[in-house]
Formats: sequence, structure tokens, C-alpha cells
Amino acid sequence: MALAKIVFASMTGNTEEIADIVADKLKELGLEVDIDECTMVDAEEFLEADIAIVASYTYGDGELPDEIIDFYEDLASLDLTGKVYGVVGSGDTFYDEFCKAVDDFDRAFAATGAEKGAENVKVDLSAEEEDVENLEKFAEELAAQVR
Repeated sequence: MALAKIVFASMTGNTEEIADIVADKLKELGLEVDIDECTMVDAEEFLEADIAIVASYTYGDGELPDEIIDFYEDLASLDLTGKVYGVVGSGDTFYDEFCKAVDDFDRAFAATGAEKGAENVKVDLSAEEEDVENLEKFAEELAAQVR
């Protein structure tokens, strides 16, 4: 059974909810899912997974959240060739740099040699019905890469 590892950073609960939506869909599709808050795991845990997913919010004017910076830096040192990755996150369209953390993690994963398995999903604040549909489609596209 394929393993999907999801690591998230969430301040208000919005990004944790996004991660849970993806996790639930992946489980429904028959994958094993391991989900953790970013301060509780090491980036090396992605080496054990078939699918690596990061869910992060963007802080302030486009910064990565403080609690995920070490994880982000450690990710850069990994060789994830042969793995599939995906990035989701929440932000606020009030800011010029909407969901920049999602783009930052996308670039970081691409540099590890992992293959992008689905288009990034960016959610304005909390997940609405259309966002849930997009997140479930994201999960389906990732799962299709490891079957």
C-alpha cells in the first residue's frame, strides 16, 4: 500500500483543515496516510513515503511561518528522486503575496528531484465547497501517480 506523508503548519486551524481534507480523500482512495504538524517531524520522514505533501499558510507579507522554516531548510538537503509531491496551503488575498509559502515549497520540492503529482491548491482563508472539490481532485491526482 502506498504511503502519503502530510506535514502541515497551521496557526488558525485553516491549514490543518486543508491537510485533513486531503488526508481523508487519500484514505478513501486506499492509501496509507501519515499526517503531522511540522514541529513534530523531520523532513527525512519524506524518504519513507511514496507521496510527500506540505500544507502551509503564508505569514504576513509572504513569509514562511516561523515554525516551518527549519523543516523547509532541511527539505532542501534531501534527494527525493522517485517520490511524488504536492503542495497546498491557505492565505489571505488581502496580502500582495497570496499563498507565497505554497510557491516556496513547490520550488523546494522541485529541487529535491521529486516529481510534481498535482497542481498546487491555494485556499483563501478557510476551505469553501469549491476548495474542498479542488483539494479532493488534488488528492486523486497524487494517488493516481503511485498506482
